[in-house]
Amino acid sequence: MPKILVAGELNPDMILHGCGTFPTPGKEVLAGDFAMTLGSASAICAMGLARLGNAVSFMSRIGTDLWGSFCLEILERSGLDVSKVIRDPKLKTGVTVSISSSEDRALVTFLGAIAELSEQDIPERLLKEFDHLHVSSYYLQRGLRPGCRQLFARARHMGLTTSLDPGYDPFESWGQDLEATLEMTDLFFPNEVEALSLTGTKTAEESLRALANDRMLTVVKLGKDGCLAMRDGHPLHQPAFPVEPVDTTGAGDSFNAGFLHAWLQRLSLPECLRFAAACGALSTLKPGGTEGQPDQRQLEAFLSKQTVSE
Repeated sequence: MPKILVAGELNPDMILHGCGTFPTPGKEVLAGDFAMTLGSASAICAMGLARLGNAVSFMSRIGTDLWGSFCLEILERSGLDVSKVIRDPKLKTGVTVSISSSEDRALVTFLGAIAELSEQDIPERLLKEFDHLHVSSYYLQRGLRPGCRQLFARARHMGLTTSLDPGYDPFESWGQDLEATLEMTDLFFPNEVEALSLTGTKTAEESLRALANDRMLTVVKLGKDGCLAMRDGHPLHQPAFPVEPVDTTGAGDSFNAGFLHAWLQRLSLPECLRFAAACGALSTLKPGGTEGQPDQRQLEAFLSKQTVSE
């Protein structure tokens, strides 16, 4: 079984879900429920991979506060190796507030320690323990972003494969440095908004063609419309599975986990897309980013039912 290192941000999500509408300045709306769960795109992806039976280690910087302890306990209970996480008493663990409905979500994040992990925190002696390196939230990880290309280059030189989810750029500047990092990336997982913003194109297919290179496979996540990839110059579309979502928080990160799980087993591209879409769909059936993530048995049972209905 390949050993996976996920390097990224670690923070709790405070989720207000079941909102009929998003709040506007000067007004108040009511939420149907509240939960505090494990947040951060990187950690949710790592949890999804571990739930599917993969060997996953997590690398991050957090504070020694209550929020950091909360996150570590959840990761440990789920079987992840957290021995690489650095706890710094001078830092505050980041926090994200998620306002979520059945259709979409809005996020407010205090970065704190999220911005502090750097390339220097991940030496070659650590990389050599692994077969694959995944990074999420490229634009939020201000400390890691400047050295991400070098980190991926070192990982590739040591024989690791790499994957990257850019996340949304809160400043909407979409800096050109990402292009250099993608030269060292095997799998790229933007959603549709991110892909269009990065490429200046108008459709997901156009963005795929703009991002295409000889080495990297790009998968564009389309939410309720499924996902899209390119094979031999032709678009390959996987529809979303029909579910009634409770909370879409972290669905894209669970999607990433499902795709990586299949890809590292060397399954075909259509199978990878199918696994990913199923993991993304199942994750929306419970509140929070991780409660609905399937294990291998649950994933196979869900896909078997879909095959019969099709």
